[in-house]
Amino acid sequence: MADDEQKVLNALKDAAKPLRPGEIAEATGLESKEVSKILKKLKSTDAICTPKKCFYAHVDYEKPSE
Repeated sequence: MADDEQKVLNALKDAAKPLRPGEIAEATGLESKEVSKILKKLKSTDAICTPKKCFYAHVDYEKPSE
């Protein structure tokens, strides 16, 4: 796994909530376009999930019960 992919995974794992691509870019210091490419790749390997449209979370993320 590439360093940038690991940065994105770590940002998602550390977040207490699902993040938008722009928030991930800000947290990792990566360009938004690069984050989008990485998200697409990680999604295809089931390393991340999309609990709601345009938001991404680590596969271990558990939605808080309401």
